[in-house]
Amino acid sequence: MRVVCVIPARGGSKGVPGKNLAEVGGLPLVARAVRAARRSRTVEEVVVSTDDPGIASAAGDAGARIVMRPAELSGDTATSESALLHALGLLSGRPEATVFLQCTSPFIDPADLDAAVLEVLDGKSDVVFSALESHEFQWTRGGDGLAGVGHSASFRPRRQDRAPHYRETGAFYVMRTEGLLEHGHRFFGRIGARAVPAVHAVEIDTAEDLAVARALAPLADRPDPLDVDVLVTDFDGVHTDDRARVHQDGTESVSVSREDGMGVALLRRAGVPVLILSTETNPVVAARARKLGVPVLHGLSDKASALAGWLREAGHDPRRTAYIGNDVNDLGCLALVGWPIAVPHAHPDVLAAARLVLSRPGGGGAVREACELILQSKTLPNEGK
Repeated sequence: MRVVCVIPARGGSKGVPGKNLAEVGGLPLVARAVRAARRSRTVEEVVVSTDDPGIASAAGDAGARIVMRPAELSGDTATSESALLHALGLLSGRPEATVFLQCTSPFIDPADLDAAVLEVLDGKSDVVFSALESHEFQWTRGGDGLAGVGHSASFRPRRQDRAPHYRETGAFYVMRTEGLLEHGHRFFGRIGARAVPAVHAVEIDTAEDLAVARALAPLADRPDPLDVDVLVTDFDGVHTDDRARVHQDGTESVSVSREDGMGVALLRRAGVPVLILSTETNPVVAARARKLGVPVLHGLSDKASALAGWLREAGHDPRRTAYIGNDVNDLGCLALVGWPIAVPHAHPDVLAAARLVLSRPGGGGAVREACELILQSKTLPNEGK
């Protein structure tokens, strides 16, 4: 192999307990890191070095090879390089380049990673790291107070006239393996930087950083084809705009989208089962399900238990199930499936739990959008190497 990616992910984080298993965009951070590496065109094997069984399980499910590191390499004082060198020592061969990728950077574009790898493989640099290019006015503290870096009180060059600074994002480092083994640390020889967008430069060290990353996920994550076998949806707020019209006789009516109806029809024609779940007992829910030709479970007090039972009885894998929700009573279902999905105006807790936030609103094409993403996956080759 020419390129191996090693992801150190220990379980003893103190700043954010359980950080590497914290979810952003509906996926644990370690799974996001594995996914980014596996989507790279240049990385041939992904190895996760950990001391934690939960992290090992999540990383293995995402497609990584697991290396359980010894206790002496798992404490607060252990360096990332020690985990890299330990993992490399267990490989059957020596790769030409080693990628060190960190779970704490949730937004890694595989194209940026590939560009950095190729710069090392082509011999242009010995090390390339992800960086945020900055033209900000920076200051350093000296004996006489603050002094400008590249500028002064009397000399304030324009942005275009200032050389940029580069801040490590911490997302990835690509190193010539021979140099890493020789020097024992990540920086040596000719060092290059791969500039990444500011939205990809988020690094999670605190609970506040985690909240920011979760808020950014709908903007930073690119929609993926939904490679699932089953679609389950809430009704109010998903098939409707979450409003009801109450008539003089006390009956209610809602508005639905014909686009959504066509999407469900196309999905059923492709052999993908669809289920509607609802806490409502209103006959309109059952009527819409009959119109769509799909089963419905409504009048539910515990939607998650009902969904788990239905999946079990039908023989469907929850990990290959998508669920679209909009409010807090959907959180149990979202946690149960492999693809938790939210409509754009969902409750903040639902948005935080979602792996995908749709662009179209409930009652206005959200279901159709999800159906089309599922149909796209049926025409694409399976991911992975």
